[in-house]
Order: sequence, then structure tokens, then C-alpha cells
Amino acid sequence: MQLRKVTATSAAVLALALTATACGSDKKDGGSDGSGSGKITIGIKIDQPGLGLKTPDGKFTGFDVDVATYVAKELGYDAKDIVFKETKSADRETAIERGDVKFIAASYSINDERLQKVDFAGPYLLAHQDILVRADDDSIKSPEDLNSKKLCSVAGSTSAQNVKDKLAPKAQLQTYGGYSECLTGLENKVIDALTTDDDILAGYASQKEFQGKFKLAGFKMTNENYGIGLKKGDADLKKKINDALTKMVSDGSWDKAVKDNFGPANYKNEPAPKIGNVVK
Repeated sequence: MQLRKVTATSAAVLALALTATACGSDKKDGGSDGSGSGKITIGIKIDQPGLGLKTPDGKFTGFDVDVATYVAKELGYDAKDIVFKETKSADRETAIERGDVKFIAASYSINDERLQKVDFAGPYLLAHQDILVRADDDSIKSPEDLNSKKLCSVAGSTSAQNVKDKLAPKAQLQTYGGYSECLTGLENKVIDALTTDDDILAGYASQKEFQGKFKLAGFKMTNENYGIGLKKGDADLKKKINDALTKMVSDGSWDKAVKDNFGPANYKNEPAPKIGNVVK
């Protein structure tokens, strides 16, 4: 008889514990309705100065980080509740589809191919493919002037090849492992120009060790509409993020984030895009 009493009591305690654990799990998930409970995981780049960078002390900085933090706050999350997760370009759609992240802000250009797999809020920045040259170099006044110039090509990027194919067929592509290496080559006059999105170039040029050494040409060779990627069909979250982005622009926080992250490179950014207006 005593054994049955103990067993019944134990079962009651166990059931109560399981209930509490389940409730705790729901609260920790917190991301389904943007209520602010628990944590929210956001995908970013961690190796792009000015946009998304993880510093040696473990902090995250950059324009995309500022945008993501603002949006998360409007969804009800404090900064301490944000978990930033590196999402490389090739992994972004998969990370969203699997639910590894709630949304992604990582120089994520909106295009028709990606819209087949994920939805986008925004756009929140209109960037353009451009080139970066040495501050004292006035020999490149148009994309055609890149003919016979040494143009940095980063492994895995198509930007330099696009210039060679469409604008300067005689450009000499020099392949490097990353943008930092291209900047060193540019500084040492081993190469003549580096090309990718202008905001990415501005972010690198804004680093303390490079300030004043380079300039953007301002060619605007393509339009790149950066959006916040999220799971396809989540209309409620998309609306909340768009509302947050609209508020960020209207209260001046967007302009401040641009100045803070790109200012040292004299980046002549486009005005904040109208939410829902994708420039072709």
C-alpha cells in the first residue's frame, strides 16, 4: 500500500515537471509570434566590415547588424535575447527553410530565383556593383577604362567576371582568396581595382588601417536590393518586419546606421528605399 502511494506521488511530480519543462521550452522558442519571450536567432555575415562582422572580443558590428537589432527590438526582443548566427551565402535559403534562423539580414539581394524559396521583407538598402581604386588614381573614369587594368577577382565571386564579360573584355583578372587580400594588393599597386557591391567596398575601406587610402568610383553597374529573408508564406512576420523597417527610416535610425558604418569611406548611399519597391 505504501509503495502505491509513493508511486502515485512520484508520477504526479514527474507529470508536473514535464509540464513545466514543456512550458519552458515554448517560452525559450519565443520566435513564432514575435512576442519577445525567449531568444531569437538571426542570420548574418560575420566577415564583412561595415555590414556584418564578428570582432575579436565576440561582438557583432555593421549596418546589417544594426538593422537586424532594430527589427528584433520592434518584435519585442532585447539585445541580450538576440543570437546572431553566421549564414554564408550558399547556406541562406537552407537555414531559413530548416528554421535554423528566424530571419536573415546579410547583404541578401532580392531576386526572382531566391523568391521561389523564401520571402523577403524590405528592401532596406539599394546597393550597386562598383569598383574601389587607390585614392590618388584618376586613370579610371568609366568601367571601360578597366581594359588592360588588373582587376581583383575573389574566389567564388562573379563580380569581376561580369565586368570582363560585359564592360571591359581586356581587363586582367587577378584571383585572390578574399577581399582583404585584394585591398592589400590594391594598396601595394599589385592590382588596379577591386569590384563588388559598393556598400561592401565602403565597409572595407572604412576600416581604420585603410581610411583615406581608397575611393569608390561611383559607377553603379547593377542594382542590388538588400532584403530581410524569412520563411516563405509567413505573411505576419513579413508585415511586422516591414513595419519595423519603415519606422527605422522615419525616426532617423536608418540614416545614423549608414553614417556610423560607412561614413569614413565617403559612401554616397542611395536614400532609404521605399518598402516593397524593388528597383530593377
